[in-house]
Amino acid sequence: MTESWQLIMKNFISLLDFSNDQLVHLLNRADILYTRWQHHHMPQPLLDRQVGLWFYGQGFRNRLAFEVGAKVMGGQVTYIPGELGVQEPLEDIGHYLENWYSLLVVRAPNHEDLTYLAANTAIPVINARTNFSHPCEIMGDLQYIRRQRTSLDGLKVVFVGEITNLCMSWFEAAARFPIHVTQVAPEADLATPALISVLSTGALGSITVTTDLDEALVGANLIYTDAWPKPTPERSKEHIRDQYLPYQITLEHLSRLGEDALFLPCPPVTRGEEVSAEAMQSPLCQNYAAKNFLLHAQNAIMEMLVSPA
Repeated sequence: MTESWQLIMKNFISLLDFSNDQLVHLLNRADILYTRWQHHHMPQPLLDRQVGLWFYGQGFRNRLAFEVGAKVMGGQVTYIPGELGVQEPLEDIGHYLENWYSLLVVRAPNHEDLTYLAANTAIPVINARTNFSHPCEIMGDLQYIRRQRTSLDGLKVVFVGEITNLCMSWFEAAARFPIHVTQVAPEADLATPALISVLSTGALGSITVTTDLDEALVGANLIYTDAWPKPTPERSKEHIRDQYLPYQITLEHLSRLGEDALFLPCPPVTRGEEVSAEAMQSPLCQNYAAKNFLLHAQNAIMEMLVSPA
């Protein structure tokens, strides 16, 4: 490891916990690990280390990428049963688990539970997704995008959807990289000026919001979509459809982008809602290739956390 790893923090919870230099270093290392993977010559930083995967929900991409990556780097992987913080106090759980594990990878429904667990265990904790943010997913996407463009500088991202965990991690990416992120959604679902102000303080990039999809697409390099909001007692499925159908990404929208642009609808993708079936067939839609880099970005994160300073 080079000296720049010595600046890396104990956990991987938020992109905001790291500097641009540190995150770029992670992406550079992820590229090296991609090459090592291609040549079947992976380093073994997790040799004789125990990796605990604690995953809430049904998502499989990040979960499998962590399992495959940890094993190929020498780690021994087990899944932790139950739901985080339901049966026992989190501080007790953290101290029990540090007896047996070298690293915890946690997908939790509540971000506060994850941060509390990380504060109450001596071993590194990785945020594999919470209700608030999804940093590993965005690091994998950034690695793929950078490889396609050679640089992230000046990247113009159009994020279509409400403020989900993915949206928040894209906002955090705009704070740490020289990229420009525009959230597009109905007025009630846009980020508040107060949130944008906090994230923009000292940011290398910029964050804007708009209800005008056509305006946002001018000069865009990337369209990124998330699923429509879930129905609530105050917001029926029909009402959500009326609000969001005008924001469905179609071939007509993609035709306005340059040839080097990308379309990355976040899986699981619902054709007929956030995207049209035809848009998913566009050459600009690079989902399958992009998600390959979950493995390599997450491998770089695990390697960083177990490497001595």
